[in-house]
Formats: sequence, structure tokens, C-alpha cells
Amino acid sequence: MKLGFIGLGSMASAIIGGILKEGIAAPEDIIGSAKTRESAEKKAKEFNIETCTDNREVVRQADVLVLAVKPQFFPEVIAEIRDILREDTLVISVAAGKTIKYIEEQFAGGGEAKRVKLVRCMPNTPALVLAGCTGFCVNEQVDRPEKEFAERLFSSFGKAIEVPERLMDTVGSVSGSSPAFVFMFIEALADGAVAEGMPRKQAIEFAAQAVCGSAKLVLESGKHPGELKDMVCSPGGTTIQGVRTLEKGGMRGTVMDAVIACVEKTRKL
Repeated sequence: MKLGFIGLGSMASAIIGGILKEGIAAPEDIIGSAKTRESAEKKAKEFNIETCTDNREVVRQADVLVLAVKPQFFPEVIAEIRDILREDTLVISVAAGKTIKYIEEQFAGGGEAKRVKLVRCMPNTPALVLAGCTGFCVNEQVDRPEKEFAERLFSSFGKAIEVPERLMDTVGSVSGSSPAFVFMFIEALADGAVAEGMPRKQAIEFAAQAVCGSAKLVLESGKHPGELKDMVCSPGGTTIQGVRTLEKGGMRGTVMDAVIACVEKTRKL
């Protein structure tokens, strides 16, 4: 089985890294295209895969085609390749905001609907360290073995969760955009520690590990985050005073508003 990637940016690199590490494919089974020869050669050297600058060549070879370009480039890329896409090729989209219907229409090119086996997914940047979380959905043309393959592929660089397509924009916000919010929180925690005399490098290490461990505790304990928060807040203790300060600043409402703002922007893409 040949895996093809149109676009070799950060997300494609994360996916390729996971695929190779988990043995889902060998380097010789992967081909990818990039806009520039320099970028293509860099990825060829990094992963020992075949690369080029010709999107059509990738489509000709691929049994599974990953569209890993930015959403605004979808119309031109699909217009370039739709006439040579085989009906048995499994197409995987990582574009935010681009629905299954939209992508199917792009492949139809204004003519009769073209049967496309399509998986829509939304990974996040922690996939770069094989700790991603990918929401995905499929169209009616994708059969069970193909869906299971896609799920195994996504699981190679983190957790994979199938969701109804109506929730994909929310996935992109609560999972795709939220690492930026978490990075800001880690930075703020570290800033507070620096203000109290801790060296910057050490402060970041403490803050990042606390966030990492807390997330792991949520996932592995099965307890509600509120319950875990209460376990840390001793009566009359230090933590509850910090929680009180965060609540006065409207932390939870602001975070909720940020997620909603991301969803609203995604729907306009």
C-alpha cells in the first residue's frame, strides 16, 4: 500500500513520523510533495521517503492520499488532481472547516458527483511528540476496513476518536486550537514562579510537567476535572486561594469564550 502526502508541513511530518514509528508503513511506501524542491529534499532526508514537487505524481502512486495543505489551497489543489484520482483511493483531509460535502463538491468540479472515499480528520500539534488527539469522521463510500485503517493511522501519533461530522468544528477548537491556550497557561504559571525568584528554565519545567501530569490524571483516573480540583483544595489552604483569584478573573468563562470564538471562525473558513 502506497501512502501519498500532498503537503509536507508540520502536521504531515507528525503523521509520517507516527506511521514509521508504529510500522504501519515503511519509508519506501511513502511519497510526498512540497511546494519547493528545498522543502521536498529536506523531508526526503528526514524520513528517507520519496518526495517531489508534483502533486499529480503523488496521486498517481497513492492508494491512500493525505491532503495536508491549508484550507485556502484546497480548491486549487483538488482542481489539479481530481481528473486522475482513482475511485479506490482513500482520501484523508486534515483541513479545518472544510466539510465532507464541500470536498466532494470540489472533486466533482461542478459536474456530476464523483465517488470519493473520504475521511475528514483534525489532528493537533502534540502529534509532533506522538501525543496528539485526532477527531475524525468518514463518508458513506468508506468501508469498515478502510475506516479501521484510518483510525490505526491516527492512533500511531496519539489518540483517535470518531465523532459525528457536526462536531468536527468543535474538535478543531477544543483539541486543535487549545494547545495554544495551554501553552499560554504554562507560560503564565512559569511567569508567576519567575516573579517569586525561580529561574525561567526551571519554572517552565515545573509548570509543563504539572500540566502534563494533571492531564494524565484526568484521562487515567476517569474522575471529573472538578472532583480532581477539589482533591487539591484543602479547606483554608493555599490552593483554594489561587482558585479564588482565577475565578475573580473570569478564567473559566474566558476559556469557554475562546473555544466558542474558534468554532465560529472555523465555520467561516
